Amino acid sequence: MTKSKKSAASTHWSADPRTALRVGQGIDLSALDRASTPGWQGDEDAAVAWTQQITPLLSELQERLFAASRAGGSRRILLVVQGLDTAGKGGIARHVMGLVDPQGVRLTAFKAPTAEERAHDFLWRIRKAIPEAGMIGMWDRSHYEDLLVPLVSGDLDEQAMADRIAQIHEFERELIAQGTTIIKVALLISHTEQGRRLLERVDRPDKHWKYSPGDMDVRDQWEDYQAAYQRVLEETSFPEAPWHVIPADHKWYARLSVTCLLAQALADLDLSWPQARFDVEAERQRVRASLEQGALADYDQARRAKQGKATKRARAMEAAIEALPGR
Repeated sequence: MTKSKKSAASTHWSADPRTALRVGQGIDLSALDRASTPGWQGDEDAAVAWTQQITPLLSELQERLFAASRAGGSRRILLVVQGLDTAGKGGIARHVMGLVDPQGVRLTAFKAPTAEERAHDFLWRIRKAIPEAGMIGMWDRSHYEDLLVPLVSGDLDEQAMADRIAQIHEFERELIAQGTTIIKVALLISHTEQGRRLLERVDRPDKHWKYSPGDMDVRDQWEDYQAAYQRVLEETSFPEAPWHVIPADHKWYARLSVTCLLAQALADLDLSWPQARFDVEAERQRVRASLEQGALADYDQARRAKQGKATKRARAMEAAIEALPGR
């Protein structure tokens, strides 16, 4: 792809979101503008247009991932999404995961642990939700709740906290060694925006099911949770599995950013369609021999037309990959 075409295809991305959103040393959440759009220079309409443009690429890359697993591949994607109530985790599940084939997605929402889960190590229930090879897994909340909540409640001393962080680091290294690409995102909204979203849930009968009086108990601990997120993001943004902080006051920007991070992760796997494990020509002749001549002639005519479209599609996919930010 020429530089001019690539620039035209990615006009609104001024920076690679993997860089613009990545948690590094010296991060200060108190200074984060939760209504900002790091790396993106367009508006919501431009974000919708970009997402529509990238959706066919996401679909094909997911299918390549799934197909590779059927040929013995071990690669998978795990999207870990953290955020307080109303931060937009459910929107990521619907609007980002909804862009790909649901058969290749495993969604897990972690609620407060049950009595059975509390009887085990805190990673016990987490391990049960690891996506299989070829799948894209999304965790709505995760093992990081077992750092954030105890930090706020004061139920972990410093040694226990350090031990859990070490366990999490080792756990994520194990996942990576097994072929997992981990994308960790923290959706951070402002106090004012969270209040608006909670009030809307109270005011709209169709949103009452989303509201719990306990949401206000958590809101009353806002500063404590901000401090907990500050510490957890700093101490668990591992080089091999970094955190990405996403300002989430604009739902469209949060969804756009996660879509881009997912597309980049899939593209970085550099997966091709798996080679056939059979004699292609021999099987072609077997199938052709099973068709009547009229049906075969119709097929051959349609096939020639499809070949041209397939070639154009392959070129478009490669161009879309090259147009992703950071490539």
